[in-house]
Amino acid sequence: MNPLALLLRPVAGADLPALERIAAASAHGIGSLPSDRDKLSARIARSIEAFASQDVASGEETYLFVLEDREAGRVVGCSGIAASAGFRERFYSYRNEFVVHASAPLGVSQRMHTLHLCHDLTGYTLLTSFYIEPAYEQGLAPQLLSRARLLFIEQHIERFNDRIAAESPGLANEAGQSPFWDAVGRRFFNMDYPQAEALTGGRSKAYIADLMPHSPVYVALLPEDAQWAIGQLHPVGELPFAILQAEGFDADTYIDIFDGGPTVEASLAMLRSVRHARTLPLRAGAVTLGLPAWHLIATSGREDFRAVLAALPPAAQELSPGHEAAARLGLAEGARLRVTPVDPSAEQGGH
Repeated sequence: MNPLALLLRPVAGADLPALERIAAASAHGIGSLPSDRDKLSARIARSIEAFASQDVASGEETYLFVLEDREAGRVVGCSGIAASAGFRERFYSYRNEFVVHASAPLGVSQRMHTLHLCHDLTGYTLLTSFYIEPAYEQGLAPQLLSRARLLFIEQHIERFNDRIAAESPGLANEAGQSPFWDAVGRRFFNMDYPQAEALTGGRSKAYIADLMPHSPVYVALLPEDAQWAIGQLHPVGELPFAILQAEGFDADTYIDIFDGGPTVEASLAMLRSVRHARTLPLRAGAVTLGLPAWHLIATSGREDFRAVLAALPPAAQELSPGHEAAARLGLAEGARLRVTPVDPSAEQGGH
């Protein structure tokens, strides 16, 4: 896999067959792309409309990106953004808390782990729909696919929340059975996990949460396999979760009410890709000196947003229009690029 052949761009109508393939490859309850051609077509149409809209953002918008290998001539991954989690309804999670029960006469004190149903993350911007083909999991492709979204949000923050969240898939077996769902959700919503997940059309869970207890769930009362599943990842979630953790997302506070997988959240300004990002103008005669390091490079547009990988000196302050990255992005002199190092430790000083 050649990193210089990778291009992240907004989804287009012609990508429907690729998204059908991606949706079919996702495990039970893992992907947020529906395995239905008409629904996928509608998802693409909503994304195209969101990228193109000149109206003031409502928060209802969803954006879908695809990762294209231009040498292979095919789409190899996708990732998305929901502008506002729970736009039409509250966005539910379980919040990890600890309560202390004590008896002075008995000299006993117990610190108990509890789960509290909450909608703290309602209105947060939500990272969604991460999928990359297994052959591309090693190397820089997942970094581009996940992190370019943060530069897009940063450059168009008027359309998003400055608090970002992302759900990660929890433990489930090959049949889609989740020990956490079986111990908690199924008690109040008499369906198997795959049925409930499919019924909600992805990850919307407000009406399921309405049937679940709003009093704390004492973790010690759950079966051992359900206790162990809290905050644990399905294997397919390990790669995107690791990227988010490296960005600086907090993974200790919230879990998904379906499968108990970790839900991460953070302030956009505190994330590494944003903190280390800088703007480089394209200027004729620009000279870049120094040892190159891999960077993620994104354009500033919305409908024509593009992102690629390129090797640049960490101290570069401008680029020539003849630089190969500018050529791949189709940019001319006067354009401005948003650039962030793939490895933040390669960045010299603050910007």
